[in-house]
Amino acid sequence: MGVSIKPLSDRVLIEPVAAETKTASGIYIPETAKEKPQKGKVVAVGNGKKDHEMTVKVGDTVLYGKYSGTELKLDGTDYLMMREDDILAII
Repeated sequence: MGVSIKPLSDRVLIEPVAAETKTASGIYIPETAKEKPQKGKVVAVGNGKKDHEMTVKVGDTVLYGKYSGTELKLDGTDYLMMREDDILAII
């Protein structure tokens, strides 16, 4: 999948995974009660800074803070743009 946006510096573009719609026991979760996803797939990575090399790469699945990043919509798909420092882990 090619995205027409290139993050600058130490920024990363992430496509969040869809929020859970059903619990493990089979109960459907209404839209108003859904949690914001905290996991996503990296779709674009900046070049980093001169004193900081990027750790994540395109295709990595990452965990990030619940309120991290800036939401944006590109070609009908929701993305998050955030600094690499806001990413908690690569899974």
